[in-house]
Amino acid sequence: MAAMINVTLVDVPQASLFALKISGEDFASDLRMAAAMKYYEMGRLSSGAAARLAGVPRVVFLARLADYNIDTFCLTEEQLQREERLA
Repeated sequence: MAAMINVTLVDVPQASLFALKISGEDFASDLRMAAAMKYYEMGRLSSGAAARLAGVPRVVFLARLADYNIDTFCLTEEQLQREERLA
């Protein structure tokens, strides 16, 4: 397993967590997933690297793309070639 670095990202108002009805840990998990999804969508991370950032298996990451309105099969030629190499 690759080394992990603890990065403090943001201070979150307690009222925001209350409004979202989630814990700080769940918010951090959601934030990691959202960031991973966006980096994947932008083509800056492969699906495998994005899944590692999100802290989930690649299959789970790919299955959740629709939750973020990211088209699973709308890849650029470069992204498709990268995914082929990883398969």
